[in-house]
Amino acid sequence: MRLVILGGGESGVGTAILGKKKGYEVFVSDFGKIKGNYKEVLIINGIAWEEEKHTEDLILNADVVMKSPGIPDKSPIVKKLIEKVIPVLSEIEFAAPFTDATIIGITGSNGKTTTTMLTHHLLKSAGLNVGLGGNIGKSFAWQVADNKYDSYVLELSSFQLDGILNFKPHIAIITNISPDHLDRYDYKYENYIDAKFRITMNQTEDDYLIYDADDEAITQWFKTHTTKAKLIPFSLTKTFSEGAYIKNNKMEISINHEEFTMDTEHIALEGKHNMKNAMAATSVAKLMQIRKSTIRESLSNFQGVEHRLEKVLKIQNVQYINDSKATNVNATFFALDSMNTPTVWIVGGVDKGNDYNELMSLVREKVKAIICLGVDNKKIIDVFGNVVDIMIEVSTMNDAVKMAQRLSEKGDTVLLSPACASFDLFENYEDRGKQFKQAVKNL
Repeated sequence: MRLVILGGGESGVGTAILGKKKGYEVFVSDFGKIKGNYKEVLIINGIAWEEEKHTEDLILNADVVMKSPGIPDKSPIVKKLIEKVIPVLSEIEFAAPFTDATIIGITGSNGKTTTTMLTHHLLKSAGLNVGLGGNIGKSFAWQVADNKYDSYVLELSSFQLDGILNFKPHIAIITNISPDHLDRYDYKYENYIDAKFRITMNQTEDDYLIYDADDEAITQWFKTHTTKAKLIPFSLTKTFSEGAYIKNNKMEISINHEEFTMDTEHIALEGKHNMKNAMAATSVAKLMQIRKSTIRESLSNFQGVEHRLEKVLKIQNVQYINDSKATNVNATFFALDSMNTPTVWIVGGVDKGNDYNELMSLVREKVKAIICLGVDNKKIIDVFGNVVDIMIEVSTMNDAVKMAQRLSEKGDTVLLSPACASFDLFENYEDRGKQFKQAVKNL
């Protein structure tokens, strides 16, 4: 069996190691450059590879292909594979059959990283032997090759779910759905929604789907589709006999005739959206039979995720917050919604077809100044130019932070929440967030 892997990054190299271990003839092909550390791993393991090209003769003779999530279906080599009816899978689909571990899969437009990290924290704190992977951390396939874990918490993007056929998590979570990455889905929102719901397509009556019952796209989907999985909804406004909700500042969860309650003020994460993330993660913990005292302790000591509403420093009584991970409007909506003080907002980058009008009421209410940090800020200026008194364009993070310090006064917040991808000025959102934190520390 010949396994060809497109993309020599984390998921590609992890799949190569697993494939080799399972007796496949493995070849890795990357159209770009392969990073030095990954090349070393391939060489040490005796795995054939090429970079900066796709040699068709070495790829189109595959029995199965694993495509890294960043490569679109529209790329010429993928089209040729599909024409030849060679199966093109995601890493998750390839690796899952090689493990008996319990799989918890988490998807959604926003909140999935926080929910994944919190779920992993809850299970690990309870002493479970649990791995963390998917879109974050070490490649799932690589971990399956090492065969150390009894369960996995996987963050799954729509791109990863596009490449599944039989994959099914025992517990699935859909945190929410809002328009994102529509360039990959022919600019059709319904295609993107369907991609997210692939997480439940193979689930049976013995499996669970945890979902946001306040989310319009999710509730609409359920009107015309079904899943065999047992449904566990969570909500900020509704109550359920089976599910999770907030009532009188208490998180209440009822699953399989078992109750769990906790005062929301004791939960370390702040903001309404984080209450949803906490309900989703706690629902998993309940399904995995974790003790109430352990759940309460873990929810109260969770540190949060880097670059997601991360408090950096307070300088002259101004709080600086790094929300670089907010790469779409919906994520920034959550961030602005959780601001309780006048805010200097740093925004901008590569726009993925954003509609900034959704933020209008929050900007009117909370934002005193906008700093545009992007190569092309025209759209942001057009929308908010008449709403905010001060709008300034800058082209470096240092200038953005210095300007924010000048515009802010005691009791204000400076919020980096770009609502855009970062590729115009930075390597990625992590690089953008790190530069922000460094610039704040240099003030």
